Amino acid sequence: MPYLSPPTLTGPEQQALLRATSAHPRNHLILSVAMGTALRLAEVVGLDVSDTHFPDGTPRGRIRLRREVAKGGRVADVFLPVALAPKLSAFWALKARTGEDLAGPLFCSQSGRRISKRRVQIIFKEAQVTAGFDRLYPFHALRHTAVTNVYRASRDLFLAQRFARHASPLTTIIYTHPSDQELLDGVRHLPC
Repeated sequence: MPYLSPPTLTGPEQQALLRATSAHPRNHLILSVAMGTALRLAEVVGLDVSDTHFPDGTPRGRIRLRREVAKGGRVADVFLPVALAPKLSAFWALKARTGEDLAGPLFCSQSGRRISKRRVQIIFKEAQVTAGFDRLYPFHALRHTAVTNVYRASRDLFLAQRFARHASPLTTIIYTHPSDQELLDGVRHLPC
């Protein structure tokens, strides 16, 4: 059976997901980072506070993805959307207030250890249920959504390729999903 790539979340689904997690700062930031950076599940879980913040707590503008975290050990720079800065600042302040380790993992479990990939998948599933999704997406759909959002905003395949950190634009093509509206607009005036 051929590999079917995960679908992308619609704009309203993305907003509903963020609203559904707004009362849970850690969960909200996990999903915001995934949607805003196209980081893979293991990369999100592997982030340390120092990857996203300067020592004084100021959010960084980019993440230097460490070799031990990046897929295939490929070190890369990941630029952060401006909308993540206030969320990262608020999360730093929360971690400082609650006494969490500001030199350790960015996302911790209740026991204070690095959150597991499985727990993040559960968080994502619960957020989708809370948001009232008709269908449930796998976590990797957030990566597809982020890359598709960059492609739709820029219409530049090579920019989307660099954002996704793909070696080939052919890989990026499967991440650029047309929306139903784009398909309708494309076929609406076909001669027939």
